[in-house]
Amino acid sequence: MIRELFVRDLAIITELVLPLESGMTALTGETGAGKSILVDALGLVLGDRGDVTLIRHGQERAEVGAVFEIRAHEPLFAWLRARDLEQGEECVLRRILNREGRSRAYINGRPVPIQVLREVGRYLVEIYGQHAHQSLLHSGGQRALLDAYGAHNLLLKEWDNAYQRWQQLSQELETLTQAASEQTARLELLRYQVEELEVFRPEPGELEQLEQEQQQLAHGTELVQGVESALDLLYQNEQGAIYVLLGQVARQLAQLRVIDPNLNAPLELVESAAIQVEEAASGLRHYLEAVEIDPEQLKWVEDRLSGFYELARKHRMEPEELPALAERLASELRDLETLDVRLGKRQEEFATASKECRTLAANLSEARRKAATKLEQGVTEAMQSLAMPGGCFKVVLSPLKEGEFSAHGAEQVQFQVSANPGQPPGPLSKVASGGELSRIGLAIQVLTFQYGGVSTLVFDEVDVGIGGAVAETVGARLRELGEYRQVLCVTHLPQVAAQAHAQIQVSKSHHEKVSAVELTLLDKEKRVEEIARMLGGKKITERSRAHAREMLEMARRKSKGNSPHRLS
Repeated sequence: MIRELFVRDLAIITELVLPLESGMTALTGETGAGKSILVDALGLVLGDRGDVTLIRHGQERAEVGAVFEIRAHEPLFAWLRARDLEQGEECVLRRILNREGRSRAYINGRPVPIQVLREVGRYLVEIYGQHAHQSLLHSGGQRALLDAYGAHNLLLKEWDNAYQRWQQLSQELETLTQAASEQTARLELLRYQVEELEVFRPEPGELEQLEQEQQQLAHGTELVQGVESALDLLYQNEQGAIYVLLGQVARQLAQLRVIDPNLNAPLELVESAAIQVEEAASGLRHYLEAVEIDPEQLKWVEDRLSGFYELARKHRMEPEELPALAERLASELRDLETLDVRLGKRQEEFATASKECRTLAANLSEARRKAATKLEQGVTEAMQSLAMPGGCFKVVLSPLKEGEFSAHGAEQVQFQVSANPGQPPGPLSKVASGGELSRIGLAIQVLTFQYGGVSTLVFDEVDVGIGGAVAETVGARLRELGEYRQVLCVTHLPQVAAQAHAQIQVSKSHHEKVSAVELTLLDKEKRVEEIARMLGGKKITERSRAHAREMLEMARRKSKGNSPHRLS
C-alpha cells in the first residue's frame, strides 16, 4: 500500500507530501482544484508516458515519488530480488521529467528503465478511470483475474509443467527434423572428413612435440659441433680446459691457506665450481651419445607437420585444434547415424506430451468457462445498481488453432461489456467510458478481492453521470473494498465521500499570481463542512451540516460490526 506520495513542480502543484493510510480515502474539492492531477502524478511514478507540458511553468523539471509498504507481498519481493532491487519492507519509486524531454526512473534509489517501472507498478496499484495504467484493459490482466477468481492455481501449475515439457520437445523435434532433411548430404561429407582425420590421427600435444623434434633434427650437425666445442673448452682440452684451470687455482689456494685461513671459503667455491664443470661435461657427453642426425626421421617429421598445416587450412582453423575437431566430427557422425532412432523416439515423446497438454488445456478451459459464467452473472448484476441498467458483462474465451498452445493455455480471454440495453457487447477497452470502466472495475474488485491482487486501488471518475441511490451504492462498495484494500477515490459526490474512512480536501490557493494545490486531511468537523459544501454548494446551512452529519453517521453504523481486514 502507498504510505506517502511526493510531488514537486507538476502542473499547478508546487510541492506537496500526501501521507496515506489503509482503508478508503476520498479526495474531494472544487472542480479544477487539482484532484485528478494527483492521479496523474501516481500514474507517472508507475511508468505512464511523461509529457514536458506537465512540468510547472518556470521550472526545469518535475519530480514524483511514492513510498510503498510491501510487507507480506512475496511475488513482489521475488521480482525485486531477481533484479537486485530489494530494500526491506519498503519499495520507493521515483520519476523525474525535465524540459529536454528526458525522463529518469528509480526503484529504491537505483536507476531503471521506464519499462521496469511499469513492471513493478503492476504489483502495486490498479487505477480505474481515464488512465492507461490498468491491467483490466489488457488480455493478460483479464486472464489473470479470471484465473484468480476461479482459484485455478493447481490447474495452472500442472499446465505450466506440461507446457514447458511440450515446448522443449517441440524445439528438439524441430531441430532433429531439420537435421533429418539435411542428413544425406551431411552424412556423406562427415564420413569423408572423419575418415580423413582417422587416417591422419592427430593427437593432443603432438604438434608441439613435432615442431620441437623438427628443430632438433634440422640442426643436428650444428648441435653436435657446438656441444663438442663446449665440451672441449670445459673439460677435454688438456692445456686450456676450464676444469684444468680450476684445478690449478685450487692447488694454489690450498698452499696459500696455510698462511691465511681466510682463503678457505674461496677455495671451497673453486672446488665446487670444478665439480659442477665435471658434471656439466658428463651431461654433454651423454647428450652427444643420444643425439642423432637422421635425414629419414627429419623427412617424416616434416611430412607430418605438413599434414597438420594442410588439414588446418582445409578446415579453416589452427593446427593444434585438429584433435578436438576429429573428436567433434566423429561424435556428430555417430549422432547422425542414429538420427532416425532418436527422431522416432522424440516423435513418440512429443505425441505423448501433446496429448497431456490437450487434456490439461481442456480441464483448464472448462474451469475457466465455469468461472466466466459466475463472474459474468456477478458483474452484470452489480452493473444494474451502478448506473448501468440493462448492461451486461461477458467473458469471451477464444480457442487457439488446433494443436497450438500458449504459456497460459489453449485460449485467449477477453472481457466484453454492453453498458446500454440493445447494444452488442464489445471489448471493454473500446466501449466503456471512463466512469463506466471505473464502476465495472469496482464491481469486479468487489467480487474478486478475496482472491488476491494489488493492495492499492485508485478510482477516478467512478461517480461521473450518477447520483442519489446509485452514488450511495458506489460509495458503499468502495468502503467495502476499503476494509480489505487501500482505496483512493476522487469524487464530487457527498454520498461517496461520506462512505470513506478518511477524507482529504484538495484546494487551490493563489499567491502573487501563482496558483498552487494544497491538501488538508479533514477531521470530523471539517469533514462535516466539506460534505455540507458538496451537498449545498458555496452557501453552507445548518440543514446541510445536519444532513452531512447524518450521512457520516449512517456510513459508520453500516460498517460497524464488520470484521475489518484493513492493511496495516
